[in-house]
Parts: sequence; structure tokens; C-alpha cells
Amino acid sequence: MDNNSIEKVSKDYYVVDLAHIVKAVWKKIWLVAIASILTAALGFSLAAFAITPTYSSSIMLYVNNSSFDVGDLGFSISSSELTAAQSLAKTYTVLLKNRTTLNRLIDVTELDYTWEDLYDMIESAPVNETEVMQVTVTCTNPYEAEQIANGIAKVLPQRVSEIVEGASMEVVDSAVANTEKVAPSITVFTVVGFILGTILSVVAIIIMALMDNTVHDEEYVIKTYQYPILAKIPDLLDAGTKKYGYYYKKNTTNNSK
Repeated sequence: MDNNSIEKVSKDYYVVDLAHIVKAVWKKIWLVAIASILTAALGFSLAAFAITPTYSSSIMLYVNNSSFDVGDLGFSISSSELTAAQSLAKTYTVLLKNRTTLNRLIDVTELDYTWEDLYDMIESAPVNETEVMQVTVTCTNPYEAEQIANGIAKVLPQRVSEIVEGASMEVVDSAVANTEKVAPSITVFTVVGFILGTILSVVAIIIMALMDNTVHDEEYVIKTYQYPILAKIPDLLDAGTKKYGYYYKKNTTNNSK
């Protein structure tokens, strides 16, 4: 390969003009604003009208496990020594969210749910790594959420005492109906819609600017191709230029004899 070919290959690259991209975005800033407002309105509409709101209700249970047996071995654990409260909460969560316990819960509440439905509605976790366990029920009806949570307060202690010998649970706080929805958040949906609209519109304008190989002015030719400008053709269709037209002069000479 000769030197001319090497020089030709070395100059074969694509230059991204950031100033050109910024100008392109700024010229279409009105389009960005419209897209952002429309997507924000779409997010607001989805959260306010399209998505079914959900409500939650919670109970608190105190886990008292002074002793229990595993096979032929017996253990004694005081409440002050329960540093594994989170592990106990996980154990009781497994006992709560199994098919047998949830079917008992259906019998107690007499609600039209399957045990699979209840499984997805229930969440539990220890409160600040203590022996207090919080169970939260989330569904589309605030009063049914309250009923299910209070049903758990009846069913779970019985279920735990049947399986874990020496264990007991006491209700610290019962559930009440909460009519303030937990999801969806209108504010979050609106803000996310606005941000997505802004990002997508700006990306679309940038892609169009990068794909645009039209020569807009002499500055673009000089910066992009480094060619000298020999001549410039005026835009005769521009509103700022003179208007051109055709005219004729009427021949007033009488050719008849």
C-alpha cells in the first residue's frame, strides 16, 4: 500500500460536531417541550384512570419463643438472646405463606380469593430487627385488606403453636382500614412520563441530526470537509430576497392596413 492510500484511509472517519447537535436540539426545543408534556399527561392519565389503585393494611405480632424441640434435642432461648429475630421472621413468613395456612385464612375471612392470590398480597418482615413481626396485606379494596390482616392475626398464632413447640405469638397492633392508596403514585408516573418524553425526543433529534448530510451553510462545509468556499448561490425563494417574475409589454402598434 502506497503513501497516498495510507493517507486516504487515515482520513476516512466520521466527525461528530457537538455544536451542530446542540443547535439542532435547540432549534427543535419546542418539539421536546410538546413531547415531554404529552408523555407527562399520559403518565398522569394512566395513574389516575387506567391503573386500579391498591391499598394496604398492617398488623404487628410479638414472637415469643422461650423453648422448642428439634427431634430429640431441646433448646431454651430467652427473648433477650434472640439475636436471630430476622431468621425467625423468615421462618414464620414461610409458615404464613403456605397453602394450608392461607386456605385456613380463606375460611376465616370468607373472601373470594384463592390461596395463590393471598400469597401475592401478603408481605412480612421484622420491625427494626426485634421480635416484633409486621405483616402487611395489599389489595384493591381497603376494607378487604383490613379483614385479611386481622384474619392473619387469628390464624397465624394457631398455626405457629401447632408446628413450633413452645412458640407463641401475641397481637401487638391490629389492622385498620386505610383508604389512602399506596399505588400507583400520580406524581411518580407524571414525573417519569415527563423525563421519558424529554429523553426520547432529544435522542430522536440527535439521531436525525447525525443522519442529516445536507449542507446547510458554508460553515458546515468548512468544519466538516475543510474545503474552501469558491462561490455561494443565493436562495431566490427566501422571503428576504427580491421577488422575480415575468412581464410583457403590450404592443400598441396597429398592424392592420
